[in-house]
Amino acid sequence: MENSEEVKIESTVVTEEPLISALDIALFVVIITVAYFWYFKRDKQSSSSEKKPYTIQPSSLSSIEQTSNSSFIKKLKSTGRSLVVFYGSQTGTAEEFAGRIAKEGARYKMKGMVADPEECDMADLVEMKEIQKSLAIFCIATYGEGDPTDNAMDFYEWLQNGDADLEGLNYAVFGLGNKTYEHYNEIAIYIDQRLEELGATRVHEIGLGDDDANIEDDFVSWKEKLWESVCSHYGIEETGEESNIRQYKLVDCSEVLPERIFSGEISRLKSYENQRFPFDVKNPYLSKIAVNRELHKSGDRSCMHIEFDIDGSKMRYDTGDHVAVYPKNSSELVDKIGELLNADLDAVFSLLNTDEESSKKHPFPCPCTYRTALTYYLDITSNPRTHIMKELIEYASDPKDQEKLKLMASSTPEGKKEFHEWILRDNRNIVHILEDLPSVKPDLDHLCELLPRLQCRYYSISSSPKVYPKSIHITAVLVNYTTPTNRVNKGVATNLLAQLIPTNDELPQPTIPIYIRRSQFRLPPKSQTPIIMIGPGTGLAPFRGFIQERDYARKEGREIGEMVLYFGCRKKDEDFIYENELQEYVANGTLTKLHLAFSRDQPEKKYVTHLLEQNADELWNIIGEKSGHLYVCGDARSMAKDVHSIIVKVVMEKGQMTNSQALNYVKKMEQQKRYSADVWS
Repeated sequence: MENSEEVKIESTVVTEEPLISALDIALFVVIITVAYFWYFKRDKQSSSSEKKPYTIQPSSLSSIEQTSNSSFIKKLKSTGRSLVVFYGSQTGTAEEFAGRIAKEGARYKMKGMVADPEECDMADLVEMKEIQKSLAIFCIATYGEGDPTDNAMDFYEWLQNGDADLEGLNYAVFGLGNKTYEHYNEIAIYIDQRLEELGATRVHEIGLGDDDANIEDDFVSWKEKLWESVCSHYGIEETGEESNIRQYKLVDCSEVLPERIFSGEISRLKSYENQRFPFDVKNPYLSKIAVNRELHKSGDRSCMHIEFDIDGSKMRYDTGDHVAVYPKNSSELVDKIGELLNADLDAVFSLLNTDEESSKKHPFPCPCTYRTALTYYLDITSNPRTHIMKELIEYASDPKDQEKLKLMASSTPEGKKEFHEWILRDNRNIVHILEDLPSVKPDLDHLCELLPRLQCRYYSISSSPKVYPKSIHITAVLVNYTTPTNRVNKGVATNLLAQLIPTNDELPQPTIPIYIRRSQFRLPPKSQTPIIMIGPGTGLAPFRGFIQERDYARKEGREIGEMVLYFGCRKKDEDFIYENELQEYVANGTLTKLHLAFSRDQPEKKYVTHLLEQNADELWNIIGEKSGHLYVCGDARSMAKDVHSIIVKVVMEKGQMTNSQALNYVKKMEQQKRYSADVWS
């Protein structure tokens, strides 16, 4: 927005001197010339861009477009919509759910749109009351230790710090979380309560989806009751119209020049050929694999130590950060889809949003080939959700296949049971479904619209930038398992990484796109602070970086505090990773204590939690008497929960507290960042 100012001219003027000097005139001419050139150039660029049928960055808006499109209220009013569904998404699931809700709105005479809060002026929520029978729905994920997703961060902070009057705003919230984490659905719960505090009206009770169980079932059950509440609140009835309407239309791009076709880039065309700093989620760095070696000494399992070369990239990381790796699907699975659907995978196409007002013009970078879409952009290995079953029905020529799909797409107890057993328990992906229901032959472009985006995989960085400023290390277990249908499923990222072996000759080294995600998992500011690290298996990864950093400080002559590590694995002679390194740190005094648990080296199972209970005095000495820090990394479902229970028990007994006091003590440790967890389920 341009601001105009009144310029005051002093009333006292120097005698005989003109009001406007030659210098003023010269400056004025320069300013006019620059302004004219800028305007003419912009206009020319705009005119030329209108002639281009395909954008180079289809997944993102330019800064000019974002500014003009930030008012979702204007969009709602200008297009006659009354429903807006916001999403806070880190992996794409919340965005997918938001799209399904907006699509179904048509059945209830509510034309809807999906909106990214990061691209919207959320202060416009105060104006929702101006739209008759309007409704705002929030599909909000919680990730990490009770953190908002990146795209919902600004909205979350706006709610925390603002006091907008939201009276007249009708809303509903669905949260996406995981019960194995302590801060289950914390962000969605906060948003639901905060909107009510600011005067908004809750149309339907909050829904809490648990990704550790069956989040699809949670969502569908909540969604059905949501529409019942909407009908009751607004006095409307379902139209009965099906919502299986294509969101994107197919565009033939066979005539597009090769240099205009995406080949796996995340956002910017040719971004891997012309790398530009800074590197982030939409602009990853194509890193060379410097080292890829096996850590397990024997056995039928594999754990890789991989080093990504970041020399010259200007990328910086801190000990405890995560690195995101962009995988690609196996050519075997991609070819299988082409074979099953009798499709030309090398045909060039684009999917264009039928909603001209949507900021998301394409579901993934377009134009590209079907092979590129299935390899780099679409998730073809996860279990499809029920809405995909519903959309596949029309492509089934066999009545039996049709009935099976209809049953799994339904919300009846029988349908949910069939979906759970045939899809989830048997672990079928879209390739398996097309194989086992041979009459189902969807149009490949429609299948590309339905499948979710392939997401990057995050790994705890297992190195310190003090010691390795030019490389990033990770520790990754190769994922391979046999399903109940006797198919072998392979981890998308780890199986790709296993193939990327650097060579010693002059051949180009293997590469993979990466970027760094910041973490709150940090060493104490003072190197003298004692710490306890609990990391069985690959949970050791970030602690390898912690130990390296403290060892670096010790070698510099600085005083370092006690470092106690609890590590566990199956067998000492098989999967004791980084054994020599750890023993060396014990020998030089960096690692004060190394407690080891080998679960299968004796008749009775022995885990790190058993060792924790045995060392209650040492534990309390560090976290209680010395105000040290405690870190946990690994499995959230059982190990992290068991550790938390043990810590509370030790605080009770050694600190002579009641259960309530001990819980408060541990809670305070978490708030002070003295108790940190980096866990996964």
